[in-house]
Amino acid sequence: MKNRILTFVNQHYRRYHDILFYVLTLAVIAVATVVALQITHHKNELERENQRTREIPVQEYTVGQKPVYVALQEAGLSNQNIAQIVAKLSSVVDTRKLQKNDVYSLSVEGGQFVLLVLTQGFKRYYVANVEGSLVAGVSDVEIKTRIKTAAGTIESSLFNAMLSDGLQVPLILDFTDAFSWTIDFNTDTRTGDEYAALWEENYTASGEITSQDLLAASYKGMYGTTYAFYFEDDFYDETGKMSKKMFLKSPISFRNYRISSRFSYGRLHPILKIRRPHLGIDYAAPMGTPVQAVADGTVKFAGKKGGFGNFVELKHANGYTTMYGHLKSYGKGVKTGAKIKQGQTVGYVGSTGLSTGPHLDFRIKEKNQFVDFLKMKNRNSAVRDVPKDKREEFEELKVLYLKELDAAKKSSQPADPEESNEA
Repeated sequence: MKNRILTFVNQHYRRYHDILFYVLTLAVIAVATVVALQITHHKNELERENQRTREIPVQEYTVGQKPVYVALQEAGLSNQNIAQIVAKLSSVVDTRKLQKNDVYSLSVEGGQFVLLVLTQGFKRYYVANVEGSLVAGVSDVEIKTRIKTAAGTIESSLFNAMLSDGLQVPLILDFTDAFSWTIDFNTDTRTGDEYAALWEENYTASGEITSQDLLAASYKGMYGTTYAFYFEDDFYDETGKMSKKMFLKSPISFRNYRISSRFSYGRLHPILKIRRPHLGIDYAAPMGTPVQAVADGTVKFAGKKGGFGNFVELKHANGYTTMYGHLKSYGKGVKTGAKIKQGQTVGYVGSTGLSTGPHLDFRIKEKNQFVDFLKMKNRNSAVRDVPKDKREEFEELKVLYLKELDAAKKSSQPADPEESNEA
């Protein structure tokens, strides 16, 4: 038996020796790994605890709530130290022009100044204590970008519907400007009309919106559905045409205002109490509302003119003349002989002359004959197509825009009651 055992060991010694070696090696590695993980975990816990114990308190205020020097005093800093900090801050920002809503944060540890950060607009100004020396600088507030959409149905007004969906006033005006040659949002909107908008939005880390840029829009109203797609610095319709006409649809950019009096040959004058022709259109709007030139032209007259009060008359191509009355004041550079661009502000709504309240009296002549601006059909379209070499790019972009607008419309629709019950 003994000889058999010795023979077996001699024959298989090398194999079992190797196996035993590998098993022992793996065991050592496993033990070492467990020990290393425990040490690392313990080290991380110590570091986290150390961070907690070294956390520096930060106080945040607005300049209106507490002036900077007051916060520094309350933090226990000496007058000399405060003067040095304020002087350093003044080297990067004019502290005399701080606004009440400007926000700043202050960090002081153990009676020692650490950091002051002031946010003004989209800039951050800071003063820091670096190894006993004060260092000042400025950095930009981080701006992020996102794509957003909105869609809705008009109930009271387009303006209110858009505001409630998160569109800011400048973006709403961009929306109406995109359709300014095809839709007059003062007169053409109806309850039940539908809109959709796609825009690029820039915002700060705190959520403050810095700008909204319209990319695509649609409006479904009395004339069907109209589209506007932003491409190469202009808006084009779904066929790739940019239709800019000689006249805008309205002398007042959309602000949810109304027409208080239309073109008539026998209107009862509200002040004189007699029937007389009113060969223009009255746009009721708040005092100071900008009034825009409906076409390129030259100032023929700018000044006071009887019952019209402050008055501007523009001469245009093809024998047209437009007139703007009851103005509160005139636009910049509006004087006799001045060249005026379509959409340029010629004045501001007022109540000068024979007027019962703030409004614009707008009139237009065609070859010295007054015409009803709302019924004019001769708009002299000047159509331009998307350049041929850009057509494919435009079509690809349009597909993406339409997809987003359609998705916005679907998401704005109320849920189907049957689908809700099934859910």
